[in-house]
Amino acid sequence: MKRGNSLSAPVNGGTHNHCMKCKHFYVTWDPAFPRGCRAYGFKTVELPSAVVLRSSGQHCQSYETKLV
Repeated sequence: MKRGNSLSAPVNGGTHNHCMKCKHFYVTWDPAFPRGCRAYGFKTVELPSAVVLRSSGQHCQSYETKLV
């Protein structure tokens, strides 16, 4: 079974955040970069939390639960 590209990233003592449940996450119209983060201002192929973790070495600090 292939691992990686999970929907969650551990933050703050083992809790998880999910980009798709974050108010800053959005789906773009760009097929090359279908996912975006308004808090950090970028579009990506991966989940934004994975890009933040890889580039900064820290889990996303901007996660805010989306109000439905």
